[in-house]
Amino acid sequence: MTAPNTFRVRLSAFLGLTGIILGSMGAHGKVHDLLVAANELEHWKTASFYHLPHAVLAVLLALLAGQGRAASWSWRFTIAGILLFSGSLYLLAYTQVKWLAHVTPFGGVSFMLGWICISIAKWRE
Repeated sequence: MTAPNTFRVRLSAFLGLTGIILGSMGAHGKVHDLLVAANELEHWKTASFYHLPHAVLAVLLALLAGQGRAASWSWRFTIAGILLFSGSLYLLAYTQVKWLAHVTPFGGVSFMLGWICISIAKWRE
């Protein structure tokens, strides 16, 4: 088995960290209060709900480096999904810039493509 790609592992772990930080910011303090006042807490919660588990998936995929093209593409799509889906929802909730809602579906499709890549991957022993 090939050694994990350090950059991918670190980026995935960083996205996990940001998932914890952003989730806690939406649950407590000034950001929470702003989201409640703007009636945007549900968007933030949805972003957090998808962000953290997909960051864990990204770490696992990064650790499985060398497992073939489908695994590599799954990692890419998972990262894109976090950035596009969760990222657009966080920004929408915080800024109320409505056009960001049009970015979110691209992130959802990226998540789906990532899972499809996992399903078609031929894992090496």
